[in-house]
Amino acid sequence: MEKKLLSGLFWVLLLNLLIKPFWLLGIEVGVQNAVGADEYGFYFAIFNLAYIFNILLDIGITNFNTRNIAQHPQLIGKHLPLLLTIKLLLLGLYLVVTFTTALLLGYGSRQFYLLALLSFNQFFSSLILFLRSNFEGLLLFKWDSVISILDRVIMILICGALLWLPRHPDFKIEYFVYAQTAAYLLTALTALTVLIGKTGFSGLRFSRPFTLSILRQSLPFALLVLLMASYNRLDPILLQKLSPAGMGNQNAGIYASAFRLLDALTMIAYLASVPLLPIYARLTKTPNRKEISRTSISNSQFNELASTTRLVTSLMLVYSITAAVTLSGMDNVLMGLLYAEHTAESAAVFRILVYGIIPISLTYVYGTLLTAAGCLRQLNTFAICTLVINIAVNFVCIPRWGAVGSAWASLIAQSFMTLTQIWAATKTFHLHPSGSYILRIALFTLLVVSSNLLSPQTQTWWIRLNVVGIVSLVMAVLLRLIDIDELKTIINNQESQ
Repeated sequence: MEKKLLSGLFWVLLLNLLIKPFWLLGIEVGVQNAVGADEYGFYFAIFNLAYIFNILLDIGITNFNTRNIAQHPQLIGKHLPLLLTIKLLLLGLYLVVTFTTALLLGYGSRQFYLLALLSFNQFFSSLILFLRSNFEGLLLFKWDSVISILDRVIMILICGALLWLPRHPDFKIEYFVYAQTAAYLLTALTALTVLIGKTGFSGLRFSRPFTLSILRQSLPFALLVLLMASYNRLDPILLQKLSPAGMGNQNAGIYASAFRLLDALTMIAYLASVPLLPIYARLTKTPNRKEISRTSISNSQFNELASTTRLVTSLMLVYSITAAVTLSGMDNVLMGLLYAEHTAESAAVFRILVYGIIPISLTYVYGTLLTAAGCLRQLNTFAICTLVINIAVNFVCIPRWGAVGSAWASLIAQSFMTLTQIWAATKTFHLHPSGSYILRIALFTLLVVSSNLLSPQTQTWWIRLNVVGIVSLVMAVLLRLIDIDELKTIINNQESQ
């Protein structure tokens, strides 16, 4: 199973690392610099409102489908037409809830126009993720990887032309949204065409009993994703509403500047979790899905589960600790390189927000494990508590410290969610880390901090980044957080297949 994981990780990471950093740090940064922090903050708050209710377009169907197809691939031809019909029906529910919320927030005509476009963009994005879940469930990671970057490639071409060939003198945020619409639509059509060829899809079908059954099974997923989207994406909306008069859009734009880099960093953790979900689903498969525990799975399942979790946890920690410690000390340099205004304010936010990469990376491991095992009641309880913490800290901190206060709210909430997930996974599957492992993590962290403090501060930023990265990798190997022998065994096993 590990060889499938590494193969999937290789293709997903390779293609996305070639495209998505350029999208986030090239195109999105270019758009924000072209329109300004106020205008981009105006867009970013509306985008996050549309994003929060995105789960109503899916209600957990995508996660359910990934796990279900991974365990029962023969059902894809039967379920695909029925699930596509359900997604089309959910579009109406999503639009009603989103626009009702916008009315309650007092949105004006321009805000409603952008919200309408972004809402349909969210529908196409959700459709793409659902279509990809079929590739993931079948472990067709190469196709999944290609589809995962196609929308960004199209957007890069469109926005790049508008920004630089030659640069448009009056670039508007609406152009950015139009590019998204075109890219998502073309990508969804491409994914559907490929999937039809793989499954023999013949057309949409509706079944009331099937729909009710899927909704009952999917609603816990839907609640979890809605809660997680809320505590991850509420910050710009709260900044817009709770900031001192006239500062809402600007604070949201400053927060977006720092959040964009965190988003780029968490991309690796998210991409790693994509092939992890179907693999965990197979490793936690039992005759009775309601009784998942260490004793309900076989010894061979447990050994693979423990090995896979240890491997991915180590990789996530090595990456996230190195990134957080190193980049937090380069905050002013990075913000100055990327943005044309409010760089000092963005640096102050980024200095705090970047440490969120550590809990977020671990959430993608342990949250994915608990999701695959069907432990949704626990996850929803944790998520509700996390949302309450996020809102409470934001209400206290935003009026006093603006975007910096919101960064602290995000970090505190993410850390709480991660600690509870690790506790639940450890209790459920007895995945207790050894004292030696914890000591090696602590020593690695200390060495990373020391290497950054000892690194010359006047050194060219990209040289320093590469040197610290190489040193951290060597330390991880010496401390056996990255086990070369284990990786060689997995690769050799893959090559022998």
